[in-house]
Amino acid sequence: MAAKKKSRKSAKSARARPQQQSEVRPNTVTPYLAVSDAANAIDWYKKAFGAKEIIRQLEPTGKIMHASLKIGGSVVMLSDIFPGSEMRDPRDSGPSVNLHIYSKDVDRIWKKAVEAGAKVTMPLEDQFWGDRYGKLADPYGHSWGFSWKAKMTKAEMEKKREEAMKSMGGGQNPSSSWDSGGASR
Repeated sequence: MAAKKKSRKSAKSARARPQQQSEVRPNTVTPYLAVSDAANAIDWYKKAFGAKEIIRQLEPTGKIMHASLKIGGSVVMLSDIFPGSEMRDPRDSGPSVNLHIYSKDVDRIWKKAVEAGAKVTMPLEDQFWGDRYGKLADPYGHSWGFSWKAKMTKAEMEKKREEAMKSMGGGQNPSSSWDSGGASR
């Protein structure tokens, strides 16, 4: 009987134990970022998004050939850009993907990223589809979207939808009336 109690207790404590680095697994689809200065990018993602570094593997010259970070419940992988690679610096070529953070703490995360140097490309505000949504560009050229369900009435959503459709109908990007600081022109 004592053996049964002991085995239940060890199984319970094993479940409560934090994941070891080797136990962290990527999601089915996991972003892998190519970065010009991966070491500084890792530091920035830690500061801006509270990323936890899982692993960092260096090549002989000290550049990062592979790193994994955990942001919230997701894994993001990255490496430096190496000569001969098909990967290009998004600061030169423009981003080809938008990474998305969906969190009830969207305003806090947004503020922290902007304070860390992210550039506002679409201000964080309540949108017609019912989310609080905005976009930032990190200092390494990657695009980040942020959202959480907004507290809006149907009338507020409809008014915002009409405004957005009017600006789209005129061939204007709804976010083009904003500058990089988020102020109206």
